[in-house]
Amino acid sequence: MSGHNIGSVLTFNLSIPGDSRTGQELRTSLRVGRMFPVDNLRLPLIALVSVAVAAYIVYMGEALQSKTSATNLHHNLLSSVVGGGHIAQKSMIYSYTKSFNAFAANLLPDEAESLRENKNVVSVFPSKILKLHTTRSWDFLGMPPSVKRNHQIESNIIVGLLDTGIYIDAPSFDDKGLGPPPSKWKGRCQVVGNFTGCNNKVIGATFYNNDPVRAKLDPNPSPIDDEGHGSHTASTAAGASIAGASFYGLAKGIARGGVPSARIAMYKVCSNGGCSEIDLLAGLDDAIDDGVDVISISIGGASNSFFEDPISIGSFHAMKRGIFTACSAGNAGPLLGTVQNSGPWIMTVGASSIDRQFRTPVKIGNNLQTDGISRNTFLPRKKMYPLITAGLAANSSLSPSSTPWYCSDDSLDANKVKGKIVLCNESASQTYIKSIGGVGELISLVEKIDTSFTSTIPGAYVDSSFANKILAYVNSTKNPQAVIHQSKSVRDTAAPFVASFSSRGPAKISRTILKPDIVAPGLDIVAAFTKLKSATGSPEDDRFGVYNILSGTSMACPHVAGAAAYIKSFHPNWSPSAIKSALMTTASELKTKDDQAELAYGAGQIDPIRALQPGLIYDISTSDYVRFLCNEGYSGTLIRLFTGEITNCSSLPNIGGHDVLNYPSMYFQFTNAKSSISAIFHRTVTNVGSRKSIYKATVRAPKNLKVTVIPNKLTFSQLNQKKSFQVMIQGPPQLLNQTAGLSASLEWSDGTHRVKSPIFITSIQSG
Repeated sequence: MSGHNIGSVLTFNLSIPGDSRTGQELRTSLRVGRMFPVDNLRLPLIALVSVAVAAYIVYMGEALQSKTSATNLHHNLLSSVVGGGHIAQKSMIYSYTKSFNAFAANLLPDEAESLRENKNVVSVFPSKILKLHTTRSWDFLGMPPSVKRNHQIESNIIVGLLDTGIYIDAPSFDDKGLGPPPSKWKGRCQVVGNFTGCNNKVIGATFYNNDPVRAKLDPNPSPIDDEGHGSHTASTAAGASIAGASFYGLAKGIARGGVPSARIAMYKVCSNGGCSEIDLLAGLDDAIDDGVDVISISIGGASNSFFEDPISIGSFHAMKRGIFTACSAGNAGPLLGTVQNSGPWIMTVGASSIDRQFRTPVKIGNNLQTDGISRNTFLPRKKMYPLITAGLAANSSLSPSSTPWYCSDDSLDANKVKGKIVLCNESASQTYIKSIGGVGELISLVEKIDTSFTSTIPGAYVDSSFANKILAYVNSTKNPQAVIHQSKSVRDTAAPFVASFSSRGPAKISRTILKPDIVAPGLDIVAAFTKLKSATGSPEDDRFGVYNILSGTSMACPHVAGAAAYIKSFHPNWSPSAIKSALMTTASELKTKDDQAELAYGAGQIDPIRALQPGLIYDISTSDYVRFLCNEGYSGTLIRLFTGEITNCSSLPNIGGHDVLNYPSMYFQFTNAKSSISAIFHRTVTNVGSRKSIYKATVRAPKNLKVTVIPNKLTFSQLNQKKSFQVMIQGPPQLLNQTAGLSASLEWSDGTHRVKSPIFITSIQSG
């Protein structure tokens, strides 16, 4: 056997000493799988022969009208290089004839080179084995499927979710390989209505429907998820690892939760009638008692008092039992002061992006094209479709001066829309377009968005400049046409960034806590869904699948719950505040020039692997929370009732400073922007890294803001040893006049661990 290079292709002239077969016969033997006599081969030749044949893709462009003609063409072309119809049949892997013209076949390198020279062939390239891409979020956070796990401990962790129920028939809730529920589990499984029961993955499922208003909207209550939201959050936190998951071909990969071996307990406190606080509190009451380790709540909770918010109340009692609670921050961003669920014993989670976006190719008849924004699963059946603008399709009863691109509420003439793609403005309704016979919709986008949407018909947002080009094109031709292709996944190099909809601080409930605490992936997340609701929720939508793509801080919250459960599987005795501290002090800072950035992302984006070994933690006890509540102005009587501890606020020693809680972040709102900046933060850290270690402080601060750490070196001689320090901040009054906030940071490092705390000073009032 001899070889030589033709360009980048290595070709072989096959011959074997002592073997009378010709090169073509040897080629045929290799192709059909017959083995050469091993005793006639030298070892290096075995390796060369074994890699000679490979799968190649031969791409030939646009699909032919006749599938039979395409198939015959592929067979004939392949036969011309492999030497015979029978061999071609054996070599063919796929013949692509529906959407484009191509085939895949097992080829030798010189055969591939011959096909490249054919005038009807666009390209020939070897088929690579690509790694499975997960729903991407956990991989993006540095947790690939191969990440180190304590499977035995992880399988004893129970993640409780308060949500819309669960669709247990989704693959993400398969209990294969799991033993019986942990012995600590005391919860229930309510087999009622159309809910068939639990398994060793979903070990608990209960529903709460005692609110009269909500009960009328949900007359047949059961734990089953007919909204999809609960199944999505549950699988994100603790879903089983399922290969081949996708949303109708989009984002294909492995769907999995942060702790695939953990158990799930679902508390259905929401339905299409919303989430009643009385049901919510009942669900929390049960969850805490049932033995869950982590609670995830993707529900809004806003109050001016920690004592008048069921989520705040329930999560405080969960904290006392050692249960970690993560809650969504809300979807009212980018407005400031919109963050919810901001109790200091809650980990409040904003939404960030991952390095994947969905883009939808749009082409119009004059060959102009762009990538729109949507999640469009539909393949076009034609090369082009008739195109019209909403202005030209407007109902004749409308005044000519009315909004020209309005596409809802009987604004269009169905006869003009039928069979066409319609260009509309942002207030468009796809359901309406579909109901009057439209086959697609392009929506002019005035402001840039970072969230795609799932279309009920082929559709996409396009920027206003491209929309204006469409308008000019339509007005310049008699038969305007366009096509909207199926969406594709593209890499987003700007990730991670905070989603525009993610609610921002400051928290209205306290001037001394930076909220949200952290951000996690919440944009375009693929996870489990229910077959009891269409992909979009529209009755016009006939897609009912077990996976869906959703966005929101609801999707970010279970990422943090899953990360907390993962940490707990390695540190089962850590308190909720210790886990929270580990996640915050190891978070990745997001790149931004926004001077209010910390009000959007808190400490940054979670890094679950780094959080396993944080080095130092900021722990918080119940008595610390008592001191905090006293400092917030609550009476000792109320605090005693809330905490169950004897409390006399006036007898507590005054340690001074601008906050009294041992929080991983440092934050304060000044009521007067004209006053000089002067703040003191008292903190205590616990050594959970190396037994003997020395940590040195590094400060990053803007010009003219003085940040002093006393002492600036902490020496530890044993594990779990505690050390206290102060952070003093001073600055002239004009600094706060010039900016919405002053951002600084403190990082403790022993050369191995980096323990970072954000510092944010502002004069923005929380309301």
